[in-house]
Amino acid sequence: MLLTRFFLLLSALCIARFNGRAQTYAITNYGAVADGKTLATAAIQKAVDVCNRTGGGTVDVPPGTFLTGTISLKSNVNLHLESGAVLLGSPNINDYRAYTLPKYPEYGTNHYGILYTELAENVALTGLGTIDGNDPAYFDVTRAKKIDTVTTRYTRQKNNFRHVATGIGDGPWEPREPRPRQMVIFAQCRNVRLADVSLLRSPFWTLHFSDCDAVRVSGVRIWSSLLAPNADGIDITSSSNVTITGCDIRAGDDAIAITGYDHHFEIPGFSGQRHVSENIIVSNCNLQSYSSGVRIGFLDQNTVRNVTVSNVNITNSTRGIGIFLRDEGSLENLTFTNINIDTHLRTGDWWGNGEPIHISAIRGKENVKLGRIKNVRFENITCRGENGILVYGTPESVIEDLSFRHVTFDFIDSPLNGVAGGNVDLRGIMSEKNQLFARDIPGILAQYVIGLIIDDFALRWLNPRSSFLSHGIETDHVTGLRVSHFQGTGAPNNPNAQRLYLQNSPGAILAEEEKAGASTPGRGRRTR
Repeated sequence: MLLTRFFLLLSALCIARFNGRAQTYAITNYGAVADGKTLATAAIQKAVDVCNRTGGGTVDVPPGTFLTGTISLKSNVNLHLESGAVLLGSPNINDYRAYTLPKYPEYGTNHYGILYTELAENVALTGLGTIDGNDPAYFDVTRAKKIDTVTTRYTRQKNNFRHVATGIGDGPWEPREPRPRQMVIFAQCRNVRLADVSLLRSPFWTLHFSDCDAVRVSGVRIWSSLLAPNADGIDITSSSNVTITGCDIRAGDDAIAITGYDHHFEIPGFSGQRHVSENIIVSNCNLQSYSSGVRIGFLDQNTVRNVTVSNVNITNSTRGIGIFLRDEGSLENLTFTNINIDTHLRTGDWWGNGEPIHISAIRGKENVKLGRIKNVRFENITCRGENGILVYGTPESVIEDLSFRHVTFDFIDSPLNGVAGGNVDLRGIMSEKNQLFARDIPGILAQYVIGLIIDDFALRWLNPRSSFLSHGIETDHVTGLRVSHFQGTGAPNNPNAQRLYLQNSPGAILAEEEKAGASTPGRGRRTR
């Protein structure tokens, strides 16, 4: 009997403790007013602080529009946005928390976005409501950023590169600085969950995870304006064990960016930590971007490895999948399967030039030993694009172990070829001459690669007219090349285009059907 009473008392205590942790804290009980005009930052922060201090639970945002500046979530807090709830970013930059970076004083004072959360565990952002970054307050939507003539001097079009006769074309809008930085940041957090929320109209990166572990993002809608520069969808930097699934991301800049930064210009959230970023899964998402649908790497101090992207649609984008090595961090074990890609040329100052797939390893920072790109696999990829597939290794960073299997590519002669076509875009590198330059464009161009497999590649040229369209597959300084079941030709409008044009590619293994159509012109020539 005594034992039974003891267990009943213990159960009651456990239930009470659980209920205490699961309490709900409505922001309206702490003074938040849903009129879209009264600043609710302090009231929301007070609800978060009380929730955290009393053991955790849910901070509830009811239907209505709440104007806010910078809020910080804390451990064991779920910020839940009910359907119809809107956290609207203030148009006044002084309503956002200011910060400086002591190690980089040259960047001066900047401002956080709406949510800045660091060193928290078991933290969540959920519900069918919205966080709205209020981007019209931070852009001049009547003006487009222009590419300077120093950058365009080596392009095919020179000063006419991406020219727009009237209006702003494809943008991007001109930013009004200062503007808030990342709209939602989780820095050095563990066990982070986002589900179902809408993150709209961010004036800078939308959702950023930096040095985080155990992150789950599902069913999230991220829509920034396609004309807003720097308005990335999701940025994963130096984080591990991340899953992104079932999301709809439409972004002016990269839809999903996976990098190994330990710092990055004036942007907050970085702690200078050196560690591997690994085990990242992206699946079942729809992506659009006026830059890259999926970008991996750039100026990475840390290595990124074990990334899987599958069952994804990338449409209406300037680049499909971009893999960029410019610094000491390596990019390894990257797998892309079951992906549809649709890319276009643009006007305006966007990085990328219509490539469905872009892989490049070229120096972007001095006085470091460049990392490497190694073990990259593409399988079951359907592309429709207005530029070729680019694989651009260099003598100091040769790309290793790359395969394309079951790839279909419809190469479209773009209506913008006259102002943008026939160029390679490698921007973000040190060499001014190779940032952005004119070149004849094959279906696949691969240079400085060790171990390249192309199996079951179908290339179709759709209404080719431009004179710079060239070979079906072109290689230079590629060893360990294997080509089989290639269905395609050089550009039909170019009498000099070859089906296979192999330069400095000794020991290439070609299936019997490929050998008759291969040209191996000794040291070859460079066409630019």
